[in-house]
Amino acid sequence: MTDTKGSKIMRHYILFFVFILGAFYSVNAQKEPQYTQYMYNIGSFNPAYVGTTESLEILAAYRAQWISLPGAPRTIRLGSNIPFANEQLGMGFNVISDQLGPVQQTFINAAFSYQFDISENAKMSFGIDAGGSLLNVDFSKGSFENPGEPILGANNINEFYPTIGAGFFVYGQDTWYFGGSIPNFLADSSVNDEVASIIEDRIQFNILGGYVFDLSETLKFKPAFLMNYIGGAPINMNLSANFLINSKFTAGASYRINNAVSGLAGFQISPSTFLGYSYDFNTNALGQFNSGSHELIMKFYLGGNLERTNSKKSKGKIKQIDTPRFF
Repeated sequence: MTDTKGSKIMRHYILFFVFILGAFYSVNAQKEPQYTQYMYNIGSFNPAYVGTTESLEILAAYRAQWISLPGAPRTIRLGSNIPFANEQLGMGFNVISDQLGPVQQTFINAAFSYQFDISENAKMSFGIDAGGSLLNVDFSKGSFENPGEPILGANNINEFYPTIGAGFFVYGQDTWYFGGSIPNFLADSSVNDEVASIIEDRIQFNILGGYVFDLSETLKFKPAFLMNYIGGAPINMNLSANFLINSKFTAGASYRINNAVSGLAGFQISPSTFLGYSYDFNTNALGQFNSGSHELIMKFYLGGNLERTNSKKSKGKIKQIDTPRFF
């Protein structure tokens, strides 16, 4: 397959997915948890990513938002990305706990993906995920500005509602990536009036991309972006730029437009372990009421820096991966 044919196929699939996004434009879904280190958290909001990793990945993340502000958001994520030996199928699992004041949501889902070559140096993956959210609201927690609101007089809410998402992910090995996803496109018939009064009930679109520039043998430049859109709300745009030094140290900055600036740092502790940290400072009016946001992430690459190849010429042999994946 030539690069020209591969490019045409890629354009066709991207246009097809954009059509699907448009078809579901008016469907409802909840707002997803927010991450500053989204480039290391792709599997949490795009199921097409799960089969694209070179080896089994286990991820743990914690985000404490708006420190010193009572009832501020706290997010914990445990996830996994599992590529199959045939280099076409993959699966992943996510458990995410997101808390804001008296509201706590626990997202649980399983993702499946299928990928194929679109050229000698690029692949495309499609993925779906299915699961649900456990919503718990305890109205006894916190103080409310209008305690006489009817909803506050109701019993505590404990509800489950299903979620189904889809996404695509196109990438060149260790150099660039581009993808889009809908975390949940189920109609609002899947939630009752109590749930709809608490969660964001409009569809969320995610578009992201990134590139890895080789500036020298020891220095790489990694710009990336993530755009979130919910119908009727302003676009949330994240821009980031990281430098990778000696394939071990990462340092950079991120800007969430009209919202926050962030500093990012990471350390490849070993070929199988990565530790990342970010700190956000709000640039909007909320900045004067909190002490910023902290985010910590750890990724474990099980299987070290070796992988088994299934190509006809070297089937069953082991090949060395020079550096851990850059996204």
